[in-house]
Amino acid sequence: MTTPEAPRERSYGRAADQMRPIKLTNDIIKTADGSCLAEFGDTRVLCCATVEEGVPKWRRASHGCGWVTAEYAMLPASTARRSKREYGARKGRSMEIERLIGRSLRSVVRMEKMGEITVTLDCDVIQADGGTRTASVTGAWVALHDALMGLVRANKLNRLPLTGQVAAISAGIVGGEALLDLDYSEDSHADVDLNLVGTDAGGIVEVQGTGERSTFSRAQLDGLLDMGQAAIERLVAIQNDVTGFRD
Repeated sequence: MTTPEAPRERSYGRAADQMRPIKLTNDIIKTADGSCLAEFGDTRVLCCATVEEGVPKWRRASHGCGWVTAEYAMLPASTARRSKREYGARKGRSMEIERLIGRSLRSVVRMEKMGEITVTLDCDVIQADGGTRTASVTGAWVALHDALMGLVRANKLNRLPLTGQVAAISAGIVGGEALLDLDYSEDSHADVDLNLVGTDAGGIVEVQGTGERSTFSRAQLDGLLDMGQAAIERLVAIQNDVTGFRD
């Protein structure tokens, strides 16, 4: 007789479809135009927005449109083993993640309403325990919102050029079980790893799904997406509590 596998013990005693404790704290860096500390359990990412006049050279023919971009890095002590600082030689992973953050944010910005300004979101991982890219997207939106609101209050913009909110969450299959918001211990043993970026309107911005140790079925993919979209609804509600965007 086969002995049933014991239920998986998850951090914070949570169920398979539960996120870790989420906390978004804005206005945390007084010298930034907008800032947010995003905490997904033990993962902590500091997101800072900087507004600068002008746009990249290739953007100057866009007739007054602005630009939103991002940079991502992990601080040396953010992991158990010290990671080297990235100077001239950028890590491919960092470049891929910062492109994801930039694409995600631009999906909810009306850049034709920004004028020729550039907003850069710096996402620095202070402590990594899985889901750093999803925490970065979620926190960066708060920092972007606050930076743009500052321009509205200073009468540099007529209105907030945001069409909505964007947030992200991870999910995966570990030991045959679909789990939401993987921490490092789960992510490092995942059979399937998925990151979902979505909007407050229920739209999907990006899906990154990989069979790390096994393939997965269409039904399993649909289950992960359903789980992820329900989580994004909760994340945008937390963003709104912090920013008052939908008040």
